[in-house]
Amino acid sequence: MQAASMFDLTGGVALVTGAASGLGFAITEVLAAHGAHVAMLDIDEAGLLAASERLVAAGAAVETHIADIADREMMSGLVEAIVARQGRLDIAVANAGISAGPGFEFTPDGGLVEASPERWDEVLAVNLTGTFTTMQAAARHMIPQKSGRIIAVASIAGLMAEPNVGYAYAASKAAVVNLVRQAALELARHNVLVTGIAPGPFRTNISGGRINDPAVAKYFEAMVPLGRIAEPDEIKGLALLLASPASSFITGVTIAVDGGATAG
Repeated sequence: MQAASMFDLTGGVALVTGAASGLGFAITEVLAAHGAHVAMLDIDEAGLLAASERLVAAGAAVETHIADIADREMMSGLVEAIVARQGRLDIAVANAGISAGPGFEFTPDGGLVEASPERWDEVLAVNLTGTFTTMQAAARHMIPQKSGRIIAVASIAGLMAEPNVGYAYAASKAAVVNLVRQAALELARHNVLVTGIAPGPFRTNISGGRINDPAVAKYFEAMVPLGRIAEPDEIKGLALLLASPASSFITGVTIAVDGGATAG
């Protein structure tokens, strides 16, 4: 197989949650650029429209769906509709997520005693239940198809203690890492590969773009051996690898993209 063909997604159908901005947009862009038809899902209607218009202008094949991934019935119905229209589903990227706010290094509210029960429930509903629901809906179609790639976006906060993020975020992302392992074991017999991506500090709008605050940026830069915060485009290489034929023997792992933050 030629190197170029290993990353060719022509004819494939993908869905990406949280696709209107940040990592989700970058992943959508790279999958579409390599030939996939991408269904973009996001709760941000205006952002989704602007993102899709940008991609279509560049020649990408995309469709958009307003989606709340925490709504099980909505997600199941949307995936059913995508498959009914496109005939198949080859790649599902469960990327959408929300912040739990700053961790205990930045605010007392990020500590164990002061952590908000309401925020805990909200974050787990999106980051864990929403990811599970996305994976489940995709698997329903990939299993009879006997092929597919499911990619869950976790975080290095799911691989190590990270006192600069809230408890609910750390817990939800750690759960996603193990969800990837569990699903990979089950779905391997159906030739469906399940992997995870664990980003380190990236310059996105999560938590209201808090990472752009100079004090916060300085903190994150100090924890990264490369000494900087990543840009969203830097997720593209790994996302394309895991979505493509090049990853035909990779499943059950979550790979960090973190400038070396988890190396120590």
